[in-house]
Amino acid sequence: MAAQVVAGASGAAAAARPLGGGSGADGLRPSPRLQLARACASWERWGGAAAARARRGSQAVSVISRAPRAESKVLPVSPDDDAAVKEEADFQHLKAIQQLATAANGVWSKPNVRRKTKIVCTIGPSTNTKEMIWKLAETGMNVARLNMSHGDHASHQKVIDLVKEYNASHADNVIAIMLDTKGPEVRSGDLPQPIFLESGQEFTFTIKRGVGTDTCVSVNYDDFVSDVEVGDMLLVDGGMMSFFVKAKTEDSVTCEVIDGGELKSRRHLNVRGKSATLPSITDKDWDDIKFGVDNQVDYYAVSFVKDAQVVHELKDYLRSCNADIHVIVKIESADSIPNLHSIITASDGAMVARGDLGAELPIEEVPLLQEEIIRMCRSMGKAVIVATNMLESMIVHPTPTRAEVSDIAIAVREGADAVMLSGETAHGKFPLKAVKVMHTVALRTEATITGGETPADLGQVFKNHMSEMFAYHATMMSNTLGTSIVVFTRTGFMAILLSHYRPSGTIFAFTDEERVRQRLALYQGVSPVLMEFSDDAEKTFGDALSYLLKHGMVKDGEEVALVQSGKQPIWRSQSTHNIQVRKV
Repeated sequence: MAAQVVAGASGAAAAARPLGGGSGADGLRPSPRLQLARACASWERWGGAAAARARRGSQAVSVISRAPRAESKVLPVSPDDDAAVKEEADFQHLKAIQQLATAANGVWSKPNVRRKTKIVCTIGPSTNTKEMIWKLAETGMNVARLNMSHGDHASHQKVIDLVKEYNASHADNVIAIMLDTKGPEVRSGDLPQPIFLESGQEFTFTIKRGVGTDTCVSVNYDDFVSDVEVGDMLLVDGGMMSFFVKAKTEDSVTCEVIDGGELKSRRHLNVRGKSATLPSITDKDWDDIKFGVDNQVDYYAVSFVKDAQVVHELKDYLRSCNADIHVIVKIESADSIPNLHSIITASDGAMVARGDLGAELPIEEVPLLQEEIIRMCRSMGKAVIVATNMLESMIVHPTPTRAEVSDIAIAVREGADAVMLSGETAHGKFPLKAVKVMHTVALRTEATITGGETPADLGQVFKNHMSEMFAYHATMMSNTLGTSIVVFTRTGFMAILLSHYRPSGTIFAFTDEERVRQRLALYQGVSPVLMEFSDDAEKTFGDALSYLLKHGMVKDGEEVALVQSGKQPIWRSQSTHNIQVRKV
């Protein structure tokens, strides 16, 4: 059964499916009591007894609906009666919450519930085995990040081979590979042993090589003295220690320790409000980029991008190699902020790298910049990743701080395509738990967001494409009918465009290109599927719906919105675009 339209009504409003039944505004916004109960149920899942609760997960909403509402049945006739009734109502309400927490397994952590926001995991010593990469993928990893600041090509080659092996053996899931360049880092030199510096103490940084004493250490950057001025604030490891620059000579910078601590070898150095005058792509980075080309990675994350010229230079090189690799710019230097629009325009997406960004700029600016970068990327149709310190405490602790949980929720609500784990999965003690927390928090937060909240100026980016109008109307239709969207793509263009409109349902993107399937793993709400396309459109449509039904992605009798549009026509003429609603 199929219904076909050319375009939906432009004024159609997105109607989100109520969370707990009902319709209209009341259906879209659960009562504060229900929201609190659901939150309690979600949090309780850290406490164990998961198997017992799983059998009773379906009771989650009904428990609350059975909570007595004494105020509607009892008419108090005295202040004492009123107090007694209120006490009884409070008791029953708390009892209902407790029952809910006991009964529910955390619906948001169930694997058959599809999360839209993607998770980027940095692979390191804690996770670079086949067993761990498989477990990370099963727990929720969508993108494997290789941090070229650590390890060598041999260790990274091993991870790439394992991820590709996983992709080849799993038709229903895919992991993209992101190579993150080291960039022009300024670091202190080697010390015989860590030294403890106290506030008020004098300490010197020098460009002389091989110096490492209790009062002076080398810096690996020859123009360090030129870049630093008297009165600057020098930060170690993003602010773990800080130094005030008092004086400088031709080869040394003398500082007063402001915030002391233990100084170890090869610490990362920043000057507040300044960026080093180093090229964004170093000789080491070019070697790593060539390594990525040889291994056909999906993304480069380029560190310390200061202007669009860096992106153009890299893309020209990739074209010369005939390499289909997308470029994600890392916004982490003070110099990048004035050029933000041109940098993001030149790229395929951006990463809000909050660590160095918060070292080079006042920390209170970071959340504002995060929101602005996400807004800009979404309006320009670019992918955006929020990174750094998202679950930092879980490097050593099995549970997150509540502030970290809020941080993930904020990134999801602001519209990030992905959130990233760094040390948490690279060398942390609880990598799988960290991914589980990120999955659960993102999924729970997404359940409160209505679909179709499109950036006001997104259409300006795609205004030369008829596809933009069809992506909009497909989203409106999907939201109104409560359906998923099925799209067929050979370049990924239409799936990415639909993703930026943020439909309520999942975007099932069928492609016959493995590289496209891997690349789409980064985009919010997109579930990529590799499938051979037949010359017969109807056969391909039928095969796609049968695949979704077989793998439990849709139910028998469910409706889906099928979109035929995009840059390259498949089974249609260049001038024909259509949307169909089909019953599985």
